[in-house]
Amino acid sequence: MELQNLPQDEWLRREAAHARRVRAYADPYLARRSAGQKHPVEDFLFTYYTQKPGQLLRWHPGAGVVLSGAAAAARAGWKYYRTPDDGELAAAGLPPGTDAATVDVERFLSERRDAVQFAGIILAGTAARPAQFGCFGLHEWAMVYRQDKFELRHEYLKLRLGSEGTDKVVEDNRIRCSHFDAYRFYTPDAVPLNTLEPSRENQRSMEQPGCLHANMDLYKWAYKLAPALPSELVMDCFELSWRIRAMDMRASPYELSEWGYPPIRIETPDGKAEYVDQQREFAAASQELRRRLLVELTPLLQTAAARPLPAAQEGHP
Repeated sequence: MELQNLPQDEWLRREAAHARRVRAYADPYLARRSAGQKHPVEDFLFTYYTQKPGQLLRWHPGAGVVLSGAAAAARAGWKYYRTPDDGELAAAGLPPGTDAATVDVERFLSERRDAVQFAGIILAGTAARPAQFGCFGLHEWAMVYRQDKFELRHEYLKLRLGSEGTDKVVEDNRIRCSHFDAYRFYTPDAVPLNTLEPSRENQRSMEQPGCLHANMDLYKWAYKLAPALPSELVMDCFELSWRIRAMDMRASPYELSEWGYPPIRIETPDGKAEYVDQQREFAAASQELRRRLLVELTPLLQTAAARPLPAAQEGHP
């Protein structure tokens, strides 16, 4: 993989811009957490996903970039970073002995090969399928279907239509969720109402680009491949996921007006139309991000395919 030099002034500027971008979301979350407060919409990306604010705050240029300058030396101890040798420095147009750091692609692939390859399968497969727009966000309703029976309670959220009204919406509509990580939270009585049976095993063949949760998960695939992907792309995925989460919860059965999120009333024809309009916009934006992720992944996938597995990993998926 060819290495390109990124001078210190430029990468420090990008690092600072990234920090400002992350803190706009992370600082309010951390303040709420310190105060023992919760937000049903704006905490989600920090609580459901495993990436912590401090990890997201670290800026990475991605694979194939040499960060030059004295400030780069601090990265020598970062996971999946190394100091380029003089030959690599020369190839990047830098004199021998230059302070520099680069992503250690060889070590990253030796430890994260499966994640890289699985992300490539999910992203390419999802991008190739036609988008489906008939779910109307009913996965969130199925998660509280007959909640009184199962003694489910959300301590600080109320159901907009009450329990009976919510159950009726579930019963009056066709539920067609294709995303396992939404489907797995259904109440037991809602499970047989779903016309599909998504599972972890069929995930790679089931996900499609109209699904809000599949599109939110672009953030997951992006951060799981850090530091091999540029942080600007990770944050583009984060911000799209943030907007999708807001729309997903507006279409949910919860009353969130007091939180600043007026409902999309998917129990009505107008609400369904509004939902699909926004779903189509998110599908288009997500397909562009999938394309960019696959562009970044391609050289990593090619490198991984060209190198034999270490002996300890042979025969393991």
